[in-house]
Amino acid sequence: MSVPDGVAAMLPVLPVRGTMRDQVADSLRAAVVAGQMAPGEVYSAPALAERFGVSATPVREALLDLVRDGLMEPVRNKGFRVTALSSAELDATGDVRALLEPEAAARAARRPEAERRAAVERLRPVARRIVEAARSGDVVGHVRADREFHAGLLELTGNPVLAETVMRLRDRSRLYGLPRLAERGTLSDTAREHDTILDLVAAGDAEAAAAAMRHHVGHVRGEWSG
Repeated sequence: MSVPDGVAAMLPVLPVRGTMRDQVADSLRAAVVAGQMAPGEVYSAPALAERFGVSATPVREALLDLVRDGLMEPVRNKGFRVTALSSAELDATGDVRALLEPEAAARAARRPEAERRAAVERLRPVARRIVEAARSGDVVGHVRADREFHAGLLELTGNPVLAETVMRLRDRSRLYGLPRLAERGTLSDTAREHDTILDLVAAGDAEAAAAAMRHHVGHVRGEWSG
C-alpha cells in the first residue's frame, strides 16, 4: 500500500527531539491535524516506515499513539485511517475546550512572576513562528508551532493531567479547519492572538488571560464551519 504523494512530500521532515517513536508521532500528528492525511484513507505502517526511512516498529507504535489520542483508528488487516468526526462531535469537543482552556490560561497567569516571565520568554519566539507560518501558508509548520506554544502554556499551570487532556482535545478539534483558514487568508488573525495571551499571562492578569483564551478557542470553530 503506497503513501499518497501529498503526504509523502512532507513525511521525511522529522523533529530532532525525543525517541524515534515520538518523532514519527509528531510528524504524523502534524500531517493529520493539517489535513495532509485525509479521513477515510488507509495508511499502512510498512509504507509509512519506508517513506520515513525507518523500521516499521516505531511507526506502528506512533500510529497506536494517535489511535489512543483519537486521531486515527485501526483497520483490521489493512492499517490505520484518520478518524472522521461529525459536526456534533467537533462541537462537543469545542465545548469542553471552552471549559478547560480559559481556566488553564488563568492558572498560568496566577503563577509566581518569575515562572511566568521565564515561560513567556521561552514562548515568545514560538508565537512568532506561528505568525510566520500562517503568513506563508505553511499549515504543517503552523500546527507544530501552535502545539508547542499551547503545550508550553499548559505546562505553566503545573497540572500535567489538565495539560494532557487539553492537548488531546485540541488535536481532535483541528482535524478539518486549518487548511480552510489558510486558503481564506485568515489564519494570520488567529496566529496573532498568541502574543496577546502571552502579554496577559506576563502581566498576571488572570481574568483577561481567560477572556482572551475563551475568544481564541471560541471563534475558530465558527470560522471553520462556515
